[in-house]
Amino acid sequence: MADGFSYHEAFSRNIGWVTTGEQEILRNKRIAIAGMGGVGGFHLLTLARLGVEKFNIADLDTFELANFNRQAGAGMSTIDRPKVEVLAEMARDINPECNLAIYPQGVNEANLQAFFQDVDLYIDGLDFFAFDAREQVFAHCAQHNIPAVTVAPLGMGAALLNFIPGGMSFEDYFQVAGRPELEKAVRFLVGLAPTLLHRHYLADKTRVNLKERRGPSTIMACQLCAGVAASEALKILLNRGKVWAAPHGIQFDGYRNRLAHTWRPGGNRNPLNRLAIAIASHHLGLA
Repeated sequence: MADGFSYHEAFSRNIGWVTTGEQEILRNKRIAIAGMGGVGGFHLLTLARLGVEKFNIADLDTFELANFNRQAGAGMSTIDRPKVEVLAEMARDINPECNLAIYPQGVNEANLQAFFQDVDLYIDGLDFFAFDAREQVFAHCAQHNIPAVTVAPLGMGAALLNFIPGGMSFEDYFQVAGRPELEKAVRFLVGLAPTLLHRHYLADKTRVNLKERRGPSTIMACQLCAGVAASEALKILLNRGKVWAAPHGIQFDGYRNRLAHTWRPGGNRNPLNRLAIAIASHHLGLA
């Protein structure tokens, strides 16, 4: 134990919203997070402050100036440093007793088994365009009965989907396997937020270019995502509270002060999602 650190005192203010026994349960659960960039870094730090003590984290990237607007570990002192190392240091600064398994090559087919060893929950922090890695990760979770949470930062809001063992899988919902990358991007976007609340206030459409794998982002969205993901993690790991699983989805938009709860049986096969895919493709210049 680090000098001056006490787990029970550090996280004592959680007690009330969770019981002392539940805090111990959270302490002993292991969460895997792939991606330590936009949302992944905030997921890790938020869960560390919730008192979760065991993590498997993966990222192959380093910090750069373009990350400053939204990423938890991005700053002048961390430019060119591996994201996974920086966030591990930040987590240990919150809880020196953190048990962190670090994967600096990112998550891939070769290390999937090790990355998910003894994991109780997966939270997605992968880059929006990391389609191959995301498909592999969610397929592994489905095959091994690991609950998986994805919360996407869209505009100035957050879009939540939960994939729970025995329920609808990522592929069943999104229907992306074998499709061209641009079509995957649109299907992922629409599947995450079928009502597309965020599209109404995009100020400069030229900043969205799926072909070049780029789009705008905000810090508000990333921080909202972390709060939503940690709340879902608490409910799943403690087995209390309602967890809406796919094909249910929830999007909250802070700019519009709107909340949308969607239910799309069949996922992207659903006629409403098919229409939204057509609309999104038109707005993004792909149709």
